[in-house]
Amino acid sequence: MKLDRKEILKSLETISVAGEGKNMVESGAVQNVMTFGDEVVVDLVLQTPALHIKKRAEVDVMKAIHEHVEQKAKVKVNIKIESTSKKPEIKGKAIPGISNIIAVASGKGGVGKSTVTANLAVTLSKMGFKVGILDADIYGPSIPMMFDVEASRPLSVNVDGKSKMKPVENYGIKILSIGFFTQPNQAVIWRGPMASKALNQMIFDAAWGELDFLLVDLPPGTGDIHLSIMQSLPVTGSVIVSTPQNVALADAKKGVAMFRQESINVPVLGIIENMAYFTPEELPENKYYIFGREGAKNLAKDIDAPFLGEIPLVQSLRESGDIGRPAAMQESTPLQAAFEEITRGMVQETVNRNKSLPPTEAIKITTMAGCSAVNKK
Repeated sequence: MKLDRKEILKSLETISVAGEGKNMVESGAVQNVMTFGDEVVVDLVLQTPALHIKKRAEVDVMKAIHEHVEQKAKVKVNIKIESTSKKPEIKGKAIPGISNIIAVASGKGGVGKSTVTANLAVTLSKMGFKVGILDADIYGPSIPMMFDVEASRPLSVNVDGKSKMKPVENYGIKILSIGFFTQPNQAVIWRGPMASKALNQMIFDAAWGELDFLLVDLPPGTGDIHLSIMQSLPVTGSVIVSTPQNVALADAKKGVAMFRQESINVPVLGIIENMAYFTPEELPENKYYIFGREGAKNLAKDIDAPFLGEIPLVQSLRESGDIGRPAAMQESTPLQAAFEEITRGMVQETVNRNKSLPPTEAIKITTMAGCSAVNKK
């Protein structure tokens, strides 16, 4: 006795798939049918792992073959589960006019994350992009100082009949920070929900206008503020800042792990190594690796993330932040060159990331800053 494969497939068409309105063959549940004399092996793929569904499918297949093909056939059913249900992802509400939102994070405090954010913003602006910064470091806002706008306050403007905050602007960068609403000597003592509410106001009650990039300067660590930001905003990608020593790298790994969690799933665009080496002003050719050498670069390789570049530890970087004029504004200096290379890499990674998304979810960057600075009209 030899079983006919076509007859077996025809018999399986009599089995309906619950909830799909299709039979088992049409739905693609039948992956393969093999016959060996009086034996038949049917490979099925189901979307539901429930035991009773699997058992019912096995019984239905055996019954259909025995009734429509051969009563004495020896039937074996192999079942594989492939769930098509998507994992829950934290998705935020898009802000009209803002193309890309980049979270700048660090697992540890004191690694120069805000300094890097300020200089990335300035470099993006010099390349022709429209840029904003949301200072989300509620308990230690430093962006106003770095842009020399500590004494400024956001104005109220009317947009489509609604009162909105107009971000403070300097050096072509639009800025909002909790530092604009507190006194310099005032400590912000808020619980998580209150801090999150303040952030949401700065995000959605602001007249950001058209921006190519909104950089979000996150607080150190992996906490409530980070989750609030990722629940509120459709973050395009994240950039991790670390110094080379093991203590900082251990926390940077946690930052990467947070963004890569299945429920969050924010792409890591790259890792930046700050304070990579010390160069004295009087010995510009010398490099002293005070905190270790290429730690963040090796971390990027280990976790399969792009390495965007390294920033030297030089006195002018600290001084420029203290006086409110980011170092990237300097021309023809090692710092300016370092930030330009890093920023080009970040833009290119953003372009690459957006290419992999459907057009409805990704907004293409048309300025190719990865090659050269191009002024946008």
